[in-house]
Amino acid sequence: MKLKYSDKALKDLKNFSQPDKILIAKKIEYLCKNFELLKQSKKVTQLKGTLYENQYRFVVARKIRVLFQIIDNEIVLLVLRVGQRKSIYEDKK
Repeated sequence: MKLKYSDKALKDLKNFSQPDKILIAKKIEYLCKNFELLKQSKKVTQLKGTLYENQYRFVVARKIRVLFQIIDNEIVLLVLRVGQRKSIYEDKK
């Protein structure tokens, strides 16, 4: 599975401390390699009511979430947003 980050996700990552960035990067790599396994757990949940199909949430840590999309024809894990649980679902510009 390929891994891509959106510009917004890269911008979101800049708001984290260096240890958090390392943790997030490792967890996203793990997600990329073990998506099907994690999909069966509570760590990955498909989002409902979103604009696009195949959007998911991944719990990185207690308060950190990653929103991503699976693009089937290329099998690309596109990281859309990375942020704190309380604000990750807000539409920031």
